[in-house]
Amino acid sequence: MAILVVEDNADLAYGLRNNLEIEGYEVDVAADGPSGLAQARATRPDLIILDLMLPGLDGYRVLKSLRDDGLDMPVLILTAHGQEADKVRGFRLGADDYVTKPFGILELMARVAALLRRTGVRSAGGARQTAGGCRITARPAARSVGTLVGRTDSHGRYAHRRAAP
Repeated sequence: MAILVVEDNADLAYGLRNNLEIEGYEVDVAADGPSGLAQARATRPDLIILDLMLPGLDGYRVLKSLRDDGLDMPVLILTAHGQEADKVRGFRLGADDYVTKPFGILELMARVAALLRRTGVRSAGGARQTAGGCRITARPAARSVGTLVGRTDSHGRYAHRRAAP
């Protein structure tokens, strides 16, 4: 499962990446809002851990842009903003969970696992299902049918040979 961490604090991002990788997740990190949004659109991770106080584009605007684009992968907000109004705003914009800093790493790992467990089937650019450890993505707007030829990268993306029209 692929996770995108959007966090401008390099030390925290490094610690999150290490802990998530120890748990078996594949992790990408973005250090600001615009690059986080671009990576999310391009790679469509299984989960995003999103800070709110980001350079370039704050986390609320990143989240709103993702939801406006129809991307519905789970988003866990991880931030120092702990006021009730901040949490409500995050949830209203489409966040699936909200954790305030400082936080316990074991609790965060449990929340990540729970979010991923609850999202076995979803439609972030297509319906995704997991079966026997394999991820299957069906894209309703696809214009061609492909034949699976093999795993191409560490994110579990597959190369497809296009069928003749």
